[in-house]
Amino acid sequence: MNFSEKITSLHLDVLKEIGNIGAAHAATALSTLLQKKIDMRVPDVRMVSFNEMMELAGGPENVVVGIYLRIEGDAQGSMFFILPLEQANRFIRSLIRDDSFDFNTPPYSELGLSAMQEMGNILSGSYLSALSDFTGLKIYPTVPGLSIDMFGAIISIGLIELSQVSDTVIVINTSIYEEAISDDEAVKGHFLLMPEPDSFETIFKALGVPTT
Repeated sequence: MNFSEKITSLHLDVLKEIGNIGAAHAATALSTLLQKKIDMRVPDVRMVSFNEMMELAGGPENVVVGIYLRIEGDAQGSMFFILPLEQANRFIRSLIRDDSFDFNTPPYSELGLSAMQEMGNILSGSYLSALSDFTGLKIYPTVPGLSIDMFGAIISIGLIELSQVSDTVIVINTSIYEEAISDDEAVKGHFLLMPEPDSFETIFKALGVPTT
């Protein structure tokens, strides 16, 4: 059986709860970094096909900002955080207080790239820390890599391994709110979680959620 066929709404609810705890930790860290109140939420977690995932990012040729890392330790796999260019621009401009920064026009300032990398460290570290706390497993990220490229090119690294055993990906939608802004103004990105099949079994077994 394809391992993705074992995933139920209960599994996704558990991942959403872990995501919200990770988001709360990340919001605290980002609030300190930005020196303003930041709130983060995980409105939903879904299992989607490769084609649906491509559509979420605007198609494989749509240029996005992508943060990629490997998950190591007791559970292994790949994780991506994808932001549309305008969403990334808005966040980084606020972070470095430079309205001229633009991911559409290279070369990019080192300060802006470093800020995006730091955001990736905070978000991925917070999520995996929450997952580790919940499961009792030792799970940690590699140093995130940053790419500004077509979505299809960025995601191909993780899909090569995953496509051998599955045709679906776990999407953890994430919204980042600055103080006193509306839902329409929130920075909205997507975590793409691609655990290796054995690791998926390991994670849910540790959570006490059966996959059979």
